[in-house]
Amino acid sequence: MALRIEDYALIGNCESAALVGRDGSIDWMALPRFDSHASFAALLGTPENGRWQIAPAVPVTRVTRRYREGTLVLETRFETEAGTVLLVDAMGRREGHGDVVRLVRAESGSVPMRVEIVLRPGYGTVVPWVSRLADGRVAAVAGPDRYVLDTTVPLRGQDFRTLGEFTAEEGADTAFTLTWSPSFHPVPQAVDPAQIIELVTEDWTDWARSHRTETAGDWVEVVQRSLITLKALTHYETGGIVAAPTTSLPEQLGGPRNWDYRYCWLRDATLTLYALLTSGFLEEASAWRDWLIRAIAGSPDQMQIMYGIAGERRLEEYEVPWLAGYEGSTPVRIGNAAAGQLQLDVYGEVLDAMYQARRLGLAPDDNGWNLERALVGHLETIWQQPDEGIWEVRGGRKHFTASKVMVWAAFDRAIRSVEEYGLAGPVDRWRGVRDQVHREVCERGFSAEKGCFTQYYGGTSLDASLLLMAMVGFLPADDPRVVATVKAIEDHLLEDGFVKRYDETGNVDGLAGGHEGAFLPCSFWLADNYVLMGRLDEARALFERLIALRNDVGLLSEEYDSVAKRQVGNFPQAFTHVALINTAHNLSREFGPAQHRAESKETGAAVS
Repeated sequence: MALRIEDYALIGNCESAALVGRDGSIDWMALPRFDSHASFAALLGTPENGRWQIAPAVPVTRVTRRYREGTLVLETRFETEAGTVLLVDAMGRREGHGDVVRLVRAESGSVPMRVEIVLRPGYGTVVPWVSRLADGRVAAVAGPDRYVLDTTVPLRGQDFRTLGEFTAEEGADTAFTLTWSPSFHPVPQAVDPAQIIELVTEDWTDWARSHRTETAGDWVEVVQRSLITLKALTHYETGGIVAAPTTSLPEQLGGPRNWDYRYCWLRDATLTLYALLTSGFLEEASAWRDWLIRAIAGSPDQMQIMYGIAGERRLEEYEVPWLAGYEGSTPVRIGNAAAGQLQLDVYGEVLDAMYQARRLGLAPDDNGWNLERALVGHLETIWQQPDEGIWEVRGGRKHFTASKVMVWAAFDRAIRSVEEYGLAGPVDRWRGVRDQVHREVCERGFSAEKGCFTQYYGGTSLDASLLLMAMVGFLPADDPRVVATVKAIEDHLLEDGFVKRYDETGNVDGLAGGHEGAFLPCSFWLADNYVLMGRLDEARALFERLIALRNDVGLLSEEYDSVAKRQVGNFPQAFTHVALINTAHNLSREFGPAQHRAESKETGAAVS
């Protein structure tokens, strides 16, 4: 059985990633890209579906972990009665190759060690052909993939696994390097594993030093770790940021809410830009903005809510029944059918992101405004339709209130781009649509019976996405209707002090039953609303409780199950870390991202 989600740590090379457990086992790895077929998939099945474990062969009395400061180089320390061993894990990147380097160093004593490698490309199904190369390295080939293992440890094959034993002696290092390359290319040259670890350490350290985080106030180290995680999930060539490096880690333990998150969501655009720009990450923010423009380029009626890492559109979803699922959570899904949904809120996110890019100083893109105008023109023709909403529900389309709020934001940002930056556009017509949307939301999205805004028109259920209303400037945070809505969310969607996305009993997502964890980005949004409402002590207290949920190396998943006291959902989750960064800046600055985005003097939001 796989470990608890929070017992894993991330290593990566800004092209692919792996999860390393506290037991020294890499239980998830996809090479050469985040969305490639996993070659280690024990996380979603059993060790027979692929893993790579290096651990003491004697009982372990204590395990501690840390990242080297300012890096993604992981150090796991195993304490035993025979001595203490340090396992260092890192991923490097060469032209056309990916290197996973693992180095074992005895800090004291003499510790018997064991290594087991089960390579299973194709999400845990394919047994590769293993052979010995002339230079002594071991090669495993399966279709287009070649893996070359380099180590001085004697290895043997047994039951389609590669096994080895060695002794970690004080003063000596034992290294392993696993290199991926296309099977039809020449075998890659051997590398010095210790040198790779030092080069990776140096590269991350230089990057971290060049991006200052002093603006995070009391949470500099917390924010830096989240920024490093965000960088690790950013593809070095395309600029695309994957939502998570994993698929099908459940939002509900044992349930069906299991999705593939190894893609790039438009919904994350604005908040991601804020997190990057307010932290001084101009290069990364520009790359993300440029990815956004390339991805959505084309006919506006074909815009998707998510894309592949390079902007790919076809993300067909299928199930892999041979994987038993994380703790029996099935089905395991590859691809994501939500790519074909209508989610009106993404128009608001895209237009807001492009507007904020101008406002925050990114160099303009020559094609950006023409594309934005086309999107707004298309939105004029479809905004009155129901959609699947921000949570990508599979229970049928509705007129979701948050979707319409973001429709308003799309027109508002287009108008402001014209008025503030001298761009050309039919601003009078857009203003008429914007005001119409605003009136409709206030009339149909507000329930007189409940005294607050509701999840969808005519409904009675609550939804945490309503926290966006004040954050995007639709209504001021002190508007009585916003205050009442926040109070209703506090009364009905808080679980152990954290925010759930919506009322599960309504079955709006088409997946009845079960218990979903609290949604961590929404919990950060509640803290942001507290900031906007002047409830700073409550905002700070909630933020401190949220960052206390991070695992021992500072990582967060998508959700937190307050009943099981565990992280759930795909891990680590970029959007959660983005929300953390923004909330830290909101609490540390007189005019943070929340105040900046919701600034009311320019919104033109007439109170209805």
